[in-house]
Formats: sequence, C-alpha cells, structure tokens
Amino acid sequence: MSDHFVITIGREYGSGGHEVGSLVAKELGIPLYDKEVLALAAQSSGICKEIFEHHDEKASMSSLFYATPASGLGGMSFGLQMPMNQRVFLAQFEAITKLASEQSCVIVGRCADYVLRDMAHVTHVFVYASMERRVERIMRVENVDQGKAQELIRKTDKQRKNYYNFFADGNWGLRSNYDLMLRTDGHTTAELAELVVAFAKAKAANRKESETK
Repeated sequence: MSDHFVITIGREYGSGGHEVGSLVAKELGIPLYDKEVLALAAQSSGICKEIFEHHDEKASMSSLFYATPASGLGGMSFGLQMPMNQRVFLAQFEAITKLASEQSCVIVGRCADYVLRDMAHVTHVFVYASMERRVERIMRVENVDQGKAQELIRKTDKQRKNYYNFFADGNWGLRSNYDLMLRTDGHTTAELAELVVAFAKAKAANRKESETK
C-alpha cells in the first residue's frame, strides 16, 4: 500500500473501540497497536513491561504531586527525580511517535491523538456508545452482572479521562480533538470500520491534492 495511513482510536470503555480499530487495521492491511505499545516502549526504554502495565492509562497521585503540566507535555516541570508514571508516559510518547513516523498503523488509546496531533497524515477517531449498550457489552465480554459492568465502566472511564486530561492537556472525548466521533449504537463493527477507512482514504487524497497545487 503506497499511502501512509495512521489512525488513532480513543474510546469509552465498552463502546467497542478496540474492535473497530482491529477491523480497520485488517481492512487496510496494517498493524494494530493497543497494549503492544507497552511492549515497544518497554523494550526501547529498558523499563520492565510489568511497570507499563501497572501504569497503563492511569494518572497516579505521585504524578500530580511531582509535576505540573502547565501546557501539556512541553510544559511539565520535573523535580530531580521524575516519577515512574511520567517516565512510562514519555517512553510511550516516543514509541507512538516513532511508529507513526515509520509505518502505517492503527493505535488505540494512550493519548495517541494528542501525541500525533501535529502529523497531517493521521486520522483521529473517538468511539462512544450509550450506557445501555456499553453495559450490555461488558456483561457479555467480561461475563459479569449488570452492577459489576456499571462499576467497571465508571472506574475505567474515570482512569482514562484523568490520564488523558493530565498528560494531554485537554478534555478526554472533546470533539474538537478528533476527525470523527462515532457512536456505535445501531451499527455493526463492519459498518463503523468502513466509515473510518473511507474517511482516512479521503483525507489522504485531499492531502495529496493540496500538496500538488
């Protein structure tokens, strides 16, 4: 494939964002990076993978104490010892930037839309759904009852929101951060993936056209 496609997928927990991203990657014939980003960052940074998994999409109190993000990553002021939470984010930042610079891929979560915000060839997507649909899906996928599903959704969304808002200097799920906002209610994963692929291809074509003028 000659075009350089990079697509980031932000998502509410239980909305099916990972599944949409997986099918988009399959349709375009490119790799998907979700938790795989952790392994890449661990390998390049020398920090063990288990630490990345422990801090994955979480903003701990230690990070709030040791650093003040005046204007996102560039505005962070660190003390003599950078908290592990910060080191983990910076390693992921570098891994995501390297991926997007070198290959076509789909990247799920981990502030990828913020990290790659200045790259013109990247398409940013946010996937969401009604609480009813999300609870139904989590009950099925995680094999839990309704109350537990609701608890998991509240907890995970809060973690993702706090993580994004701290490290990415912006509001998680804010529509102006994305090219596409997709509500999964009433649509199949295939239909949504088709929309993302069509949009990414149209964006690439428009970019090429503008570059030749």
